Amino acid sequence: MLAISGTILYLVKDLFILVSHISGSNSFPQPLTPEEEKYHLKRYAEGFEESKNILIEHNLRLVAHIAKKYTNTGKDMDDLISIGTIGLIKAISTYDPSKNTRLATYAARCIENEILMSIRSSKKSKGEVSLHDPIGIDKEGNEISLMDILGTDPDSVVDEVELKLQINKLYKKMKSVLKDREQIVLEMRYGLGDGENKTQREIAQMLGISRSYVSRIEKRAISKLSKEFKAEGCQ
Repeated sequence: MLAISGTILYLVKDLFILVSHISGSNSFPQPLTPEEEKYHLKRYAEGFEESKNILIEHNLRLVAHIAKKYTNTGKDMDDLISIGTIGLIKAISTYDPSKNTRLATYAARCIENEILMSIRSSKKSKGEVSLHDPIGIDKEGNEISLMDILGTDPDSVVDEVELKLQINKLYKKMKSVLKDREQIVLEMRYGLGDGENKTQREIAQMLGISRSYVSRIEKRAISKLSKEFKAEGCQ
């Protein structure tokens, strides 16, 4: 549950990044120069969320590059980019320059881990999950299992409570600003109900509509939520 909750929390905080670049966009900004990257990493560390957004936007090409490696797994490219972007957001949020690892190297590992976890989850959706199966990554980009989470310390308990508060906030916003179908699509796309992310194609089949229509509904729903969170200054 911790891994699922963590994904939802990132979704809450960085929704507007996803809507700007994932849905219906095939061109991404050029990578930052080393000097620009260093500047924005410093600014983000000082609390400037705008720099975080810039770092995410200018590393989306890396997401697309890695996602292409997994197009033979049966997942749509748009889905792979969506999943990979969540990994990128996690990477930007947890990157530690003092480790002397390049941001691109660290982010690539996080992006790939996120995609691989999604693929494994899809394959095991009808079977039992082992306690040793990877369910997320730690702050250094290493895979962690459910076994690693059991016997957690007090700090982790506090984090979990904060995540649940964020999740409740997300659900309240969804109910207040989204239509029923928009809410259903987001819940299925991002596993907000059962933790299982579904592809746009799977959702289309379940709802009896076209995949392109699902994509439009998803984009519209995220755009509505994005405006709400931005209006509250929740970035």
